Amino acid sequence: MTDNVSAEQLRQFIERIERLEEEKRSFAEDIKDVYSEAKSTGFDAKTMRKIVALRKMEKHHRDEADALMETYRQALGLH
Repeated sequence: MTDNVSAEQLRQFIERIERLEEEKRSFAEDIKDVYSEAKSTGFDAKTMRKIVALRKMEKHHRDEADALMETYRQALGLH
């Protein structure tokens, strides 16, 4: 009996994961479409992706990344 319950639970978990993976692929396609739409109206998708990544970061991490980037730019004379 325990084997049947464990096997059934495992099957349910696997099926849930498979459904979520499919949803994830669908969302990824939707996001790609939004970037394409934005690009077609004149926005730079690469820059938008960077902004999305920055908005995910906590302010102190963003500040640290900015400071490090500035240090590297100065070291390489990129001003």
